[in-house]
Amino acid sequence: MSRPPRRPRTASRVAAVQALFQSEQAQDNPETVIDQFVRHRLGELPGTGGFEEGRIPDAEVPLFARIVRAAVAQQHTIDSMLAEALPADWPLARIDPVLRAVIRAGAAELAMAEGPPAKVVINEYLDVARGFFTGAEPGMANAILDRLARLLRPGEFGA
Repeated sequence: MSRPPRRPRTASRVAAVQALFQSEQAQDNPETVIDQFVRHRLGELPGTGGFEEGRIPDAEVPLFARIVRAAVAQQHTIDSMLAEALPADWPLARIDPVLRAVIRAGAAELAMAEGPPAKVVINEYLDVARGFFTGAEPGMANAILDRLARLLRPGEFGA
């Protein structure tokens, strides 16, 4: 079997989602989780194909760390925006924790002024969500991130 094409920025986003999930579930400091990922989960082990034991070989450490730090630093603001974007009968705590991590990472990246175009960010996190879910969750992530992108980057969308 051939190795899938390298997508380092996508791999960085997958790692960021996993780190945000771990940080929330274990109540770990995000810097501790970033350090654990850099030392134990990112990059290839010598003599392996790369993805063994939950490793993410192609992730770009600077992008990964930047997304995690931004999502944690802005979590209160992001969560307030998410609460506004969700139906009134759907509190943030009801969202699957992995999906919450996907949306928080996507929102953090959308809030980065010098980041990639909003539609690129949305498509990347839609791909990430599809890697974790087979049901309606990717569509939900797509809809929420699209709504947040229109708030955070209105100039990128037509009237």
